[in-house]
Amino acid sequence: MKISGFTMSRNGDKLYYPVKESVCSILPLVDEFVVALGDSDEDDKTRELLESIGSDKIKVYDRVWSEQSFVEGQIFAEETNFALSKCSGNWCFYLQADEVIHEQDFGMILSACQIELDNPLVDGFLFKYHHFWGDYDHYLPFYGWYRNEIRIVRNKVGIYSYKDAQSFRKGNSEKLSVKEIDAHVYHYGWVRPPRLMQVKKKEQDSMHHGIEKIEQEHRLWANEFDFGALGNIPVFKGTHPKVMHECIQRLNWKNKLNFSKKADLKRPKVKHEKLKYRLISFFENNLNGGKSIIGYSNWNKV
Repeated sequence: MKISGFTMSRNGDKLYYPVKESVCSILPLVDEFVVALGDSDEDDKTRELLESIGSDKIKVYDRVWSEQSFVEGQIFAEETNFALSKCSGNWCFYLQADEVIHEQDFGMILSACQIELDNPLVDGFLFKYHHFWGDYDHYLPFYGWYRNEIRIVRNKVGIYSYKDAQSFRKGNSEKLSVKEIDAHVYHYGWVRPPRLMQVKKKEQDSMHHGIEKIEQEHRLWANEFDFGALGNIPVFKGTHPKVMHECIQRLNWKNKLNFSKKADLKRPKVKHEKLKYRLISFFENNLNGGKSIIGYSNWNKV
């Protein structure tokens, strides 16, 4: 059995993505790790970070991102598909540049891949998620933040990245048949210094809605992202992956966070801050065992 890891990134280091930590988190599990590295700015050090890992498993492909694909996140799927096309393993393990795997789940992941290796009815594996918000102590087990996603797919059977690289499909947009495993993806996409969080949000919104439109809107934005009242966000009681320990020690923006239960937001509310979504989250977490009542499902469980 051979497992390939793969990802795509542009300006990862500059925008405070834990790119190195993400790659290192599954490097012990994979036989190769493919990186589609976009044409980053001159002051970005993503390539240097990848080279500092010192592993001959890592294969970096230089890519030029087409602005014609900066609509509805199409560029993310295109770059993910390129990286997937360079994978040679039986299984392909996808991590976005802000996603990390905990070493406590290694055995479970390897076992699942081995057991289902010769079972053509299983297209891949469904992971659970921890979404962190503002810092490494608060997370979002709420409606509107996906609780599961496909992160391992079978290779060479027509599977491709779907929409804005959120998930995967095959053939004529068929949902994959997947097995759910009790392993988590640790998502740190909303853990950044507030200024860089705003810069990152602008860049990502540009990939979905076009550069010109977002440039105009950005003139009205604050210089720093407001994470709101963290006093309303649950505290994470588990442990983080070991590869994240240095990142956690470097956190230096606590003085910019609001740990109370009240906030005077100068931005639109995100889903977990809206009353109707808070009510749905209450029912899911307290009356439905943490399982989704309604919402996103891009797979068929087997």
